[in-house]
Amino acid sequence: MARALLVALVLLTCGTLYLFIARIWWMPALISVSGAAVDREFDATLLILAIVFVLAQIGLGLFVWRYRRSKAAAYSTGHRGAEFIWTAITAAIFIAMAVTGQRTWAELRASHVSPQDEVQVEVTGTQFAWYFRYPGPDGKFGATIPANVDASLGSASAIGLDANDPAAKDDIVTAALVVPTNREVRLKLHAQDVIHSFFVPELRLKQDAVPGLNVEAYFKATIPGDYEIVCAELCGLGHYRMHGKMRVVSEEDFSNWLRQQEGAAR
Repeated sequence: MARALLVALVLLTCGTLYLFIARIWWMPALISVSGAAVDREFDATLLILAIVFVLAQIGLGLFVWRYRRSKAAAYSTGHRGAEFIWTAITAAIFIAMAVTGQRTWAELRASHVSPQDEVQVEVTGTQFAWYFRYPGPDGKFGATIPANVDASLGSASAIGLDANDPAAKDDIVTAALVVPTNREVRLKLHAQDVIHSFFVPELRLKQDAVPGLNVEAYFKATIPGDYEIVCAELCGLGHYRMHGKMRVVSEEDFSNWLRQQEGAAR
């Protein structure tokens, strides 16, 4: 019985390690500059956990083999020195991971270029759709009025643009997020009703949109293509269908797209 349990333990350990080393069902390909730091943190965390997992399984296997024959149980109060050592090691690992993770978290939420060189996009989450607003040629976002919100009248009305505000007249509101490659994008996330969560796995970016708050996030996409935007926060009965599209295009195609949108808005 002890041998069978030991064999099962070895197979379970090796099988688990293989799944992670072979990266079966792994994350999608990375397409952002800042996402590399997230992957490094993820890999470092998995490596630490793998070492702890293997050591724990080795210890379990040794105990299974050593005490394979039944013996009388003996009362023990433990070993305070050993308890202090493994508690200190655990605390040191968690503190180190927290410090490095905080640095990565801050990098994802700080601008690395001047405002003139970044693309600003306002993201609005509402049950159950995403809307994206770009400032027009004036570079300013116009005012919005909650009383004007009416998704049945089109994208601009879905976020409640104030038609009397001159800065709002040239704003571009779309149902798809279009961004240029190799240029920093600043997202300004809002929510109209409940908490939503903007998530693009390829960017390694997930950020909550909270009603009443302006939450900012940054990324720089490097690979052109179409990518899915999902809501990673359970936001109601229609949560399953709250998704959108992000298109990463060349700088020239992005400029052409903006001109087309400006022309259609006139």
